[in-house]
Amino acid sequence: MAVFNINKREIECKIVYYGPGRGGKTTNLEYVFKAYKKQVKGEMVSIDTEGDRTLFFDFLPMDLGKIKGCDVRVQLFTVPGQVQYSSTRKLVLKGVDGVVFVADSMEVRREKNMLSLKDLQQNLKEYNMSIFKTPLILQYNKRDLADDGIPLMSVEQMEKDLNRQLKVPSFEASAVNGKGVGQTLQACLRLTLQHLQKQLQWAS
Repeated sequence: MAVFNINKREIECKIVYYGPGRGGKTTNLEYVFKAYKKQVKGEMVSIDTEGDRTLFFDFLPMDLGKIKGCDVRVQLFTVPGQVQYSSTRKLVLKGVDGVVFVADSMEVRREKNMLSLKDLQQNLKEYNMSIFKTPLILQYNKRDLADDGIPLMSVEQMEKDLNRQLKVPSFEASAVNGKGVGQTLQACLRLTLQHLQKQLQWAS
């Protein structure tokens, strides 16, 4: 849940990049960190685990305006996607306000994408949150690999696998060169802030 800092007149919210191991979550955040340097507050923190990493940093979006006169500070996190780090994934999700699910477009990763989405749904449920009511964006990453002759799933296939019930916004992307990374983040920020504004209206 978002945290209100009355003294600083800031609302702090949390967006988590979720998805299967080696799907491009870390690459997304590294690209955002470099491309939006002026909006990044402080350093990127990296917690290395074997074969995977958890990253986070503070992000101050300039163009999103204010909520109830408060600036919005966003904490961006990734989770380690590897199966053995399930407890870390769950911990990072605590207090989440919005999620970017980074799916791997490679054909061989189809099942891993679906299992990871189920894992997200289950972990949200344990925090009494519904995947259908949480601001969520799907990103179909690694679209650039088609140029290297690597078999990729079609976007239609990925929509059918992952988005048939959710019906959330989705974006094609290549986190390595930044294509679709900014659009994915902006869409998630917009959804998350709309959700927060609604919550504030109910609370007031």
